Amino acid sequence: MSKAATMEIPINGNGDSRTLAEDDGLEQDLQQVMVSGPNLNETSIVSGGYGGTAEGIIPTSSIKGSDMHHSDSSQSMSADQAARGIAVEKFDVMKKWGLNTYKCTKQMLSERFGRGSRTVDLELEAQIEVLRDTKRKYENVLRLARALTNHFYSMVQTQHALGDTFADLSQKSPELRDEFGYNAETQKLLCKNGETLLGAINFFVASINTLVNKTMEDTLMTIKMYENARLEYDAYRADLEELSLGPRDAVTMARIEAAQQQYQAQKDKYERLRSDVTIKLKFLEENKVKVMHKQLLLFHNAISAYFAGNQQQLEQTLKQFNIKMKPPGADKPSWLEDQ
Repeated sequence: MSKAATMEIPINGNGDSRTLAEDDGLEQDLQQVMVSGPNLNETSIVSGGYGGTAEGIIPTSSIKGSDMHHSDSSQSMSADQAARGIAVEKFDVMKKWGLNTYKCTKQMLSERFGRGSRTVDLELEAQIEVLRDTKRKYENVLRLARALTNHFYSMVQTQHALGDTFADLSQKSPELRDEFGYNAETQKLLCKNGETLLGAINFFVASINTLVNKTMEDTLMTIKMYENARLEYDAYRADLEELSLGPRDAVTMARIEAAQQQYQAQKDKYERLRSDVTIKLKFLEENKVKVMHKQLLLFHNAISAYFAGNQQQLEQTLKQFNIKMKPPGADKPSWLEDQ
């Protein structure tokens, strides 16, 4: 079974979908007040009583600051409308998130208790399980290789200290000068070969770490996105199936049409991520074989040359794989950095 058993339910809505208009009551009320209200530029204020003289009439057009108050009122209305629009947008986002979370949680619980169906791609899921098992095994190899590096580094440091001690005793013990001398030379040679082997093992560890914690992890992140998309797809598919079994009135047909659009969008997302996972798994397998072929050959040749005491072959192995040894003291900070 090479493709997912995706269940598609065609829905032909005969009813017209209706969209609800936004509540503009506040805005209409404000506009009505502005239209039907008095024109301040044509209104007069009478200072005297009824039937007073014209000298007591003060035209409002002479009052300063009326335009400024009108401008402030318009800016306040614009600010209120903008704030209202932002609040409505945030509410819509939270509403969509809540509905999506509810549907996915419902689908997940249905699958867990065996009451819901799920889309299954047997071939792809088998490849994903193989990748997860391979990652666990490679993580164990990485852990053991790091432990070997630490232990071997301790041994090399011990050999270095032992060689220095033998060399010092060779100078202070004339009767055992030769014996201490060639033991000191032997330990120094072992220490040098051990540092060369450490360079090869460190390169091996770094390559395995990149493969496991970057390349494989990136593919697993895409797989996680694919699994989430699969859950969302099945959740919206189940929702569409449930609506299709209900009555076919105008309201229900509008909901079915909206559910059909959401289902199609989730289906497209699911199929796109499934394709991405398939491609990444293919390239990961090719990259894994290429990297491990090189690293296992390096590890074998370096270990064999070291324990055979073949210093020339050990150094040739590092050159073959373009591994450059750091000079002694390269990791130590300079005297300028110490200041």
